[in-house]
Amino acid sequence: MSGPALRRVSAQARAFRVTLAARLPESPRRNDIMSLPQLSLLQTRVLGVLVEKQQTVPDTYPLTLNALVAGCNQKTSRDPILNATEAEVQAAVDQLKVLSLVMESSGGRVMRYAHNTGKVLALPSQSVALLTVIMLRGPQTVGELRINCERLHRFADLSAVDGFLQELATREAGALVVELARQPGARETRWAHLLSGPPAADTIAHNAPVEADVVTVSELAALRANVAELARELEVIKGTVARLCSELGVVPPDAH
Repeated sequence: MSGPALRRVSAQARAFRVTLAARLPESPRRNDIMSLPQLSLLQTRVLGVLVEKQQTVPDTYPLTLNALVAGCNQKTSRDPILNATEAEVQAAVDQLKVLSLVMESSGGRVMRYAHNTGKVLALPSQSVALLTVIMLRGPQTVGELRINCERLHRFADLSAVDGFLQELATREAGALVVELARQPGARETRWAHLLSGPPAADTIAHNAPVEADVVTVSELAALRANVAELARELEVIKGTVARLCSELGVVPPDAH
């Protein structure tokens, strides 16, 4: 796509966001939140894709139906993998519109869609990010959620993730996530969303048990994050030492 064409698309997307912001309904009353019906797998996938793409590709958000179908059937960062048709995705969108979870804009040549998750469920952006990643990737551990949420919200540490999960699980208007029982041989528990009702037995047993002496994915991810942070701190220290040595007129230690 050429530069002028890309700028036109970005300008249209910005105009759609302004229009949608003006049309979004007020936050629902508590009774409205509690009466939210169970969503299907495809409905949660549609909702998750809209939240994800709002953060990762803001210039093309709100999404066209074609972009939404592609996001639902994406082969990476999705569990389970779907092969939904355009008609099926459109039907899911129409059902979510009835619940005010999805809004549409008719500006431009094609219809575009945006989510209204935070207002309808009365959730902060951190909770929306966690819920989105679970809807897109299935049950995950706290460590996995922290890593997989990176592009939607950067959590400071695992305790921050756990804190928002606990809030989602104990919210007065109704729990939206649940901590699953620890699997045999596993070191950590996983969290599942409740927008589609209690997790099915096959979902709970989806991951194979791991040996007790094997490092889990979330543990490895946390270790990598810690190493990266230490590396950044080391570079800062090296820069400080080099500057001080220069001011004092001495040779830096690593120059010997």
